[in-house]
Amino acid sequence: MKQIGSANGIGEAGLLAPFAHAIGSPTVWLGTALLLVAFLLFTAALSWAELSFVLPTVSIEVILNVAFADYFLNEPVSAVRWIGTIFVSIGVILVIRSGRRKVEEK
Repeated sequence: MKQIGSANGIGEAGLLAPFAHAIGSPTVWLGTALLLVAFLLFTAALSWAELSFVLPTVSIEVILNVAFADYFLNEPVSAVRWIGTIFVSIGVILVIRSGRRKVEEK
């Protein structure tokens, strides 16, 4: 979005210019394709496991988002956000471990 710019204008031209630029961007197309792949993998995971296991496990993307924002985008990530990310990580680990026990019990 930093490359495309903001939609500061209220008129039609102000809204269409960033939209047209985004449609022509290979990065936007790559992101759309990756989102489609992620959705297909998510639906496949739902067909193999229960929602109560899959949904928290998918929360690992929160951890990746914070780490990638810090490393690749050089965004400042405060200690409070890192602590929150650690809590999410602990929750994901607990869900994954509980899922293994449930499978072993069956």
